[in-house]
Amino acid sequence: MSDIKTLINPWTLSLSQWQREDLKDFLDAKVDQYNRADFIEKDPIIIPHQFSLKQDREIMGFWAAILAWGQRITIINKSKELIRLMDGAPYDFIQNHQQADLKRFIGFKHRTFNDTDTLYFIEFFKQHYQQSDTLETAFCPDGETINWSAEQALNHFRKTFFSLPDFPRRTVKHVSSPLQKSTCKRLNMFLRWMIRFDDRGVDFGIWKRMKPASLICPCDVHVDRVARRLGLIDRKQADWQTAIELTDHLREFDANDPVKYDFALFGLGIEEKF
Repeated sequence: MSDIKTLINPWTLSLSQWQREDLKDFLDAKVDQYNRADFIEKDPIIIPHQFSLKQDREIMGFWAAILAWGQRITIINKSKELIRLMDGAPYDFIQNHQQADLKRFIGFKHRTFNDTDTLYFIEFFKQHYQQSDTLETAFCPDGETINWSAEQALNHFRKTFFSLPDFPRRTVKHVSSPLQKSTCKRLNMFLRWMIRFDDRGVDFGIWKRMKPASLICPCDVHVDRVARRLGLIDRKQADWQTAIELTDHLREFDANDPVKYDFALFGLGIEEKF
């Protein structure tokens, strides 16, 4: 194998310029570098890591993922603000709040996500958890096998999420699906958190209805840029098919756990400005 340092040309790279084994070894090394507990402190995944209760992790993991655009410190701080507004116990608040308790959320805002969106999220969580003890069933309903694809799960979730009567039309822009041609970066990231499991202490692996092999790599601007420079994306636009193309390439390196390479691509992009 070539020395990893000699493989890093910071300006012009394509998959054809790399021996496939060299690229795999390089990315595996970067996964090892960034898939570790000290990564958590600066990443929105720190939010669900504050809890031990499964439902708290689901609620705040989902919310932190949905709010994940902009600077990471701002995302983390706004998520912590939501936790404080729910008295430090999201699941208990969702189950037991009174109408008067909702007034405290008036004025909550993160970029284009506002208090109207926040109140709808709370209402959805309340309705859902009255029928199920896990948010997983909103993605993969009871009776379905673990063979569901990420595309099926995301399309089903969006339909379920907006199934309540009189949902705010403005909120639909915050929850995407493959049917909208979106890369679904935030929801794919949330699914990674909930479904992937290893011994590194970052992802939770608390959902079992989908296999890690079926996940799609979150394709944000950092991952997209690095992947294109490594020749892992050819498609010009950034949409659902782009995320599929990237993940298909990553499956060639690890068919059972392709999205572990999210750590490598994101780390290269945001930490190393690759």
